[in-house]
Amino acid sequence: MKALLRAGALCCAALLAALQTAPAEADGDDTALTNLVALVSQRLALAEPVAHWKWVNRRSITDSVREQALLADVQKRAISAGVDPSFAHTFFADQIEANSAVQTALFETWRASQPPAGPPPDLSSVIRPQLDRLTPQLIAGLARVQAMRTAPDCPTRVARSISNWKSLTRYDSVRTDALTRALGHVCESGGVGGVA
Repeated sequence: MKALLRAGALCCAALLAALQTAPAEADGDDTALTNLVALVSQRLALAEPVAHWKWVNRRSITDSVREQALLADVQKRAISAGVDPSFAHTFFADQIEANSAVQTALFETWRASQPPAGPPPDLSSVIRPQLDRLTPQLIAGLARVQAMRTAPDCPTRVARSISNWKSLTRYDSVRTDALTRALGHVCESGGVGGVA
């Protein structure tokens, strides 16, 4: 499991490194959006080891105390990064919801068939540090896409960026839905337009 996590993280990191970090522009350069999709995807990939740990340790999927602490923290970090704190709060609430949806689907699958084999990676020493490293990267990603949030074609551009990312990676339907949900409020108008 650790080797799979490392391989997935390295793949995402390599793809992220290949992307430029320029802000999303009105001229249609969506590199910053694709970068944000890649970071969200990397965060969603951690939902499975988190779920595995919770399953083995008989913990609830929802951790309201930790979730509220994360949302308060990202609002503070957003202000420092020049990101609308309300936007950051909504975006990270979407991340929590999307991750919970993946974990719930995994729990349902494990109840109906076979639970995951082997011990899970440790939540506090292995998985949470990875989640914590992604938080400032995601906030920086929000700073780069903030300017295009009000553009009339924003939902279509987000959908195109998701589609581009999915063409580089493989997603099952649970993760595809979760990825769309996690990016549902990137645009001020909300939603993801077009076909993702």
